[in-house]
Amino acid sequence: MRDEMIDDGGAVREHWRPVLDGLAALGPAELGRRFQTADRYLADSGVFYRLYDDAAGVERPWPLSHLPLVIDPAEWRTLVSGLTQRASLLEKLLADIYGPARLVAEGRLPAAVVTGSREFLRPLVGALPAGTAPGEGAGLSVYAADIGRGPDGRWWVLDDRTQAPSGAGYALENRITMGRALPELFERLQVMRLAGFFQSLRADLTALCRNPDGRVCLLSPGPLNETYFEHAYLARYLGFVLVEGADLTVRGDAVHIRTIEGLERTDVLWRRLDSDWADPLELNPASRLGVPGLVQAVRAGNVTLANALGSGVLETRALLSFVPALARHLTGASLKIPNVATWWCGQPLEREAVIADLSAFVIAPAFEYPLPPPLHNGPVVAADLDAKDRAALVDMIRQRGVDLVAHEAAKLSTTPVWCDGRLEPRPFVLRVYLARTKDGWTVMPGGLCRIADHGDARAVSMQRGGRAADVWVPSEVAVAPVSLLPAPGHVPIRRNVGPLPSRVADNLFWLGRYIERAEATLRLTRLLTARAAERERRGAATTRLIEDLLRVWKVVDTPPGAMDPIRLAARALNHHDTVGSILTQASTARRAASVIRDRFSPDAWRTLTDLEFLLARTVASDGTGATVLARINQALRLTASFAGLAQENMNQLTGWRFLELGRRIERALVTCRFARQFGLATAPEEALDVLLDLADSQITYRMRYVMVAARAPVLDTVVLDPSNPRSVMFQIEHMREHMAVLTARLVQETASPPERRLLRLAADVTALDAAHIGDLDMVRAEQALMALSDAISDRWFTHRDQADPSS
Repeated sequence: MRDEMIDDGGAVREHWRPVLDGLAALGPAELGRRFQTADRYLADSGVFYRLYDDAAGVERPWPLSHLPLVIDPAEWRTLVSGLTQRASLLEKLLADIYGPARLVAEGRLPAAVVTGSREFLRPLVGALPAGTAPGEGAGLSVYAADIGRGPDGRWWVLDDRTQAPSGAGYALENRITMGRALPELFERLQVMRLAGFFQSLRADLTALCRNPDGRVCLLSPGPLNETYFEHAYLARYLGFVLVEGADLTVRGDAVHIRTIEGLERTDVLWRRLDSDWADPLELNPASRLGVPGLVQAVRAGNVTLANALGSGVLETRALLSFVPALARHLTGASLKIPNVATWWCGQPLEREAVIADLSAFVIAPAFEYPLPPPLHNGPVVAADLDAKDRAALVDMIRQRGVDLVAHEAAKLSTTPVWCDGRLEPRPFVLRVYLARTKDGWTVMPGGLCRIADHGDARAVSMQRGGRAADVWVPSEVAVAPVSLLPAPGHVPIRRNVGPLPSRVADNLFWLGRYIERAEATLRLTRLLTARAAERERRGAATTRLIEDLLRVWKVVDTPPGAMDPIRLAARALNHHDTVGSILTQASTARRAASVIRDRFSPDAWRTLTDLEFLLARTVASDGTGATVLARINQALRLTASFAGLAQENMNQLTGWRFLELGRRIERALVTCRFARQFGLATAPEEALDVLLDLADSQITYRMRYVMVAARAPVLDTVVLDPSNPRSVMFQIEHMREHMAVLTARLVQETASPPERRLLRLAADVTALDAAHIGDLDMVRAEQALMALSDAISDRWFTHRDQADPSS
C-alpha cells in the first residue's frame, strides 16, 4: 500500500519535508496548543455536519484532521489536466443525453444505462440551459471528482459528482482554520490559495443573469440536510441569497424570491437540491422542497440552474463502464486519469466474467434503487462474504445483472493523521472541484480530503465517522494574496444584510409567538403549583379558573377533578400528546428557529435546545410541588434568557421586528385572556392577585396603590397603562413603532391592511374605561389581535394580494 508521506524506501517524500520540519520546530506543547486553537475556532464558528444514520439527525462537530494532505506541484498539474479533460467529456455527454441522443442511437451507450437512472428526467429532454445553443455543453457549472491513489501510485477517478457537488464550503473552512493554526508553515510552503477559484465561480454564475435586477440564489433543501452549514456559509461568502423552495415562486414562467418587500426576480439558482425534488408539478409530486413550475421556467429560458436539472444522471455507476470508450469517441483521446475499472453486469459477457472471478470485485448497485441483501446497505466486497451471501449475490447477478456493476477492488493510499501525539497512516479519498467559466474549466488548487477512521482502505465516509483534512498544493513561485474576504482596512461599511425572504420573516414571527405563549403557560402553571403547595383553601374557585384555562388552551386533557393540581401541573409541563403542553410549545419554537438558525447566535440557539431538553425530562411529583416549581422556574429563566439574547444580541433589522411583532401580539392576546378569566366582575376578588402575578405587575401595582387589589386599578395596570411592559396598550404602542418602520421601508402610499387594523385596535383600547371593561371588550380585542396576525401574514408572508409581475 502506498503512503503519501513516506516512500517505498521508508524516506520522507521531498514535498513533505518542510511540513514535518515546521511541525517539529514548534514542539509538542505548542503543537497541541495550535491544534486546540483550530478546534476552538471550528466550535465557535458553529461548523457542523448532520449524521443521517442517527434517528434524531445528530449534528456532529466538523471533524478536522490537524495535518494537511500535501500534493507535489508537478503531480498537481497532471491532476488538473486530467480532471479538466474529464469535465469537458462529461459536459459533452450530458448535452447528448438531453439533446440528440446520438450515442444511444449509434449503440455506443445502452439506453438502459441512461433510462435506468432515477436522475434521467424525461421532462428535461430538449430543455437547454438558458443562453446556450444546440450542441453546446453548459449543463455543468460545478463538477467534482472523488479520486484515490492505488498501490501503483496512479490516481483513479472513483466517482463523478455532477448532481450538486458538496464539500467546497467545508474545504474553504478547513483552509481558514489551518491558516490560523499554522500560519508560518502555510506561508513558508507558498500554498496555492482557494479564493481565486471561488472568485471565478462567482463571476461565472453572476454573468448568467440575463436581467439587470436578477439575483443569484443558492437553493438549499433546508437545515435538515447533512451539509446545510456549508449552504449558508457559501451564500454569505459569495454574496448570494440563501433560499429554500418555499422562498421561491414561478410567475409568468420566471422565478421570483418571496421577500417582505414583494417579489424579486432571480435568474440563476445554484442548486444544492437533488433534481427530482426540484419541481413537484413535473418531477416528483411528493416533493415539498421544490418550486412548482420550475421546469417550465427552465424551458422558457428564464432561469439557469447550476447544475442543470437532470445532471445527476452522470453519477450513475453503470456509466463508468462506458466512459473510457466514449472519451476516445468524443474527444479522440484516452482518459488521462482513468476511472476505476468497472463492468456493467447488464451485458452477458461482462456478467459471466464477473461471476467467474467474483472475489476480485466490489459489487455495487448500478443505479440508485435499493437492492435486497447482501446489497441492501450498498457496495460489498465479494471476497468478504460468507458462502450463503456469496450464493445470493451470484443469483442476483444472474437474475438482475442490469442493476449491478463490478468495480476493481483497489486499495487506497494513506496519508498521516495526528492521533494521540503520534502520526498514523489512514486511507483517504480526495474530492477535487472544478468550475465552468467563460475561459474554460478552472480547478480549485486543493479540495476536500476525507480520511477513514480505520484501516480499511476500501471505504471512506464522513457519515461513518471519518474526518476531513485541508489539501495543500505548494507553489513553485510566489503566491499572490488573493481573497474574497476584504482586508481589514478596506471592509465597506454595510448595515443591511440583503433581502429578507418571507419564509424567514414568517418563522421569526411565529417563533416570537411560540416563546411568548410558552412563557404565559409556564406562569399559569407556576401559579397553580404554588397555590396547591401552599394549601390555599380560600382560593379554591380561583384554582379552578386556572385549571379551566389550562384545559381551554389544551395544555392538559384530563377532566375536572381527575388529578390533583400538582400532578396536573407536572402533566402540563411535558405531556407530549396535547397540542398546548409547554413541551409541545417549546419543541415547536425550536423547530421554527431551526429553519432560520443562521439568524441566531450560538447562545440563543442553545437556549432553545436547552429549554426543550429540560421540559422533555420527566418531573416526578413529591406531593409538595417543590420539584415541579423548580422545573418551571428553570424553564422561565430560559425563556427570559432567549428574549434577552434576541433583544441585546440580534441585529435589530427587519427580521428582528417580525420576531418582536410576534411576541407583542401573543403577549397582548394572553393578557386579554387573563383579564377575562381573572379580572372581570364574574371572577372572585382574590383572582385579581392572580391576574397581577400572571402579568408580572405586582410591584408596579403596589408602588402606586397602598391597598389590596381593586378591580379598576388592576385592569388599568394590566390592560390600559402604556408604561407597563406587560400591558395590552404597551404591546400595541410597540407594534405601532415596528409597523411604522416596516411600512416606511416599503414606501406605502396608503396605509396597509395591517396598519389599518392596528390603528383601529389602538383606538378601541384607548377608548376603554378601566371601571367598565367587560368580557365583550376583551373578546373584541382578542379578535382584533388575531385578525392583525392574519393581516401581517397575508401582507408579508403569503403574498396573497400580490399581482402577477408579468401582467
